[in-house]
Amino acid sequence: MSKILLLEDDMLFAETLIDLLEENGMEVVHAPNGQAALDKTYQQKFDLYLLDINVPLINGTTLLKELRESDDETPAIFLTSHKDKEILKKGFTCGADDFITKPFDSDELILRITALLKRAKKDDVICIGLLCNDYAHRRILYDNKEVELSKKEYQLLLLLMKHVNNTVPKEMILDTLWSSSEGGSDGALRVYINRIKQLLPQINIENIRGIGYRLVS
Repeated sequence: MSKILLLEDDMLFAETLIDLLEENGMEVVHAPNGQAALDKTYQQKFDLYLLDINVPLINGTTLLKELRESDDETPAIFLTSHKDKEILKKGFTCGADDFITKPFDSDELILRITALLKRAKKDDVICIGLLCNDYAHRRILYDNKEVELSKKEYQLLLLLMKHVNNTVPKEMILDTLWSSSEGGSDGALRVYINRIKQLLPQINIENIRGIGYRLVS
């Protein structure tokens, strides 16, 4: 069952949408304003965001921009009465996957949601043995259990997984994990490698001296 976060401040319209989505086999969590929606993204994992734009506290575009900046790649559809090209452009720039303008056909909405969920799940989980990356929720699993990683630890392990059995140069890792202003170092990189090894003693990460690191399957 797909889990959807619905951001909508019109309570009557929200109830109609909730009924429609639940009738089509989806679980819906409703937020009446942007701050409530943001809080719920920290508390729960969702398969799709369905966001109105003009809502109290934090509007839909600002909310999605904040989520994208925190590496949340959950698919998102804006529900809006706007037809202004600048509004649409801003929405896509903030990371929207699709728009649907109000009023809309119920069947069209369900088709768009279904298509986006299907597309997102194609690369949803990639596994190397028992080690899996869940792209939709930006997390690593080992033997179906989530591994508690920091943002940089996740980025590092994902990079090694993408290049499994091949050496990833230290320069590539440093460029991926740190911006030029942050200034990553070999010492900091070793700290993250050792931390991952402590959390996942079952996996084999080799230090290719003077070159980089390699995850061996």
